[in-house]
Amino acid sequence: MSISEFELIDRYFRRRGARRNDVVIGIGDDGAVLRPRPGHELVLVTDTIVGGVHFPAMMSAGDVGYRALAVNLSDLAAMGAEPAWCSLALTLPQADETWLQGFADGLLELAERFDMELVGGDTTRGPLTVTVTAHGWVPAGQALRRAGAGTGDGVYVSGCLGDAAAGLRVVMGESTCDAESGSALTRRFLRPEPRVALGQFLRGVASSAIDVSDGLAADLRHVLEASARGAEVHLARLPISAPLRACEHGESAIERALGGGDDYELCFTVPPGRESTLGDWLAEDGVPLTRIGTVVERPGLRFVDAGDVVVDRHISGYAHF
Repeated sequence: MSISEFELIDRYFRRRGARRNDVVIGIGDDGAVLRPRPGHELVLVTDTIVGGVHFPAMMSAGDVGYRALAVNLSDLAAMGAEPAWCSLALTLPQADETWLQGFADGLLELAERFDMELVGGDTTRGPLTVTVTAHGWVPAGQALRRAGAGTGDGVYVSGCLGDAAAGLRVVMGESTCDAESGSALTRRFLRPEPRVALGQFLRGVASSAIDVSDGLAADLRHVLEASARGAEVHLARLPISAPLRACEHGESAIERALGGGDDYELCFTVPPGRESTLGDWLAEDGVPLTRIGTVVERPGLRFVDAGDVVVDRHISGYAHF
């Protein structure tokens, strides 16, 4: 028996997840009515993931739902925003109710964890495509931006780099990792952890920020171009996890860390006078922050080896087209 669009929405998405008092009208009308927060600005982000392009066909419905929201939460984190609402546009080849249940569980489990309410969207037939638009609040004038890095600022990243790209290789059967390392890397691809709390902590601390979605080299270049600056990154300082080192040796691990993408960590710059503030974050949260380089006046991104010699690395990161 087929299920209609309205039955689908009612059964799997309505009256689920977080319930917020700033939602006047949510799912069920032609549009949502939302209550603005005084003294704040609204941050809006949108991300689309396509089956067979951004995630493999064998990926579970729950992981697809989780990931669709996680990548948007990562964008909110990079802006220093507090999550509030989201909308969902879901294109399906067919209304498979088992798949829908898993997808909704994965997406709304994460939404509830970050106190986000699903307030609307659309469903239609076609190739599997998921578009989430997420909204968040930031105090007026305090949004983090890509522009703003200054000469002498430290370049930092959260967590570890390269795990997700290596995890995708495990999922696709292209890696011969040991079981424990492979499992850890796979989870980093399937269930990335958006650094929402860190983004809010960095308001007033970081001079610029971006999330690492297309690879560190590509995303840091976006910051440098927006800031009209360059940077020197020390390869020996790249935070590479034990599971990645176990599966991708030497140069291969460095390549994953610089160009792999899908880590959804934050890359940010901090002026020298504010760097001591980062100790407060480490004491409270425990997610490691690593200084990997320095912003310089001369444009361009340069990599420095253990002997302080600049080395050539032509790493472009993920290309959407």
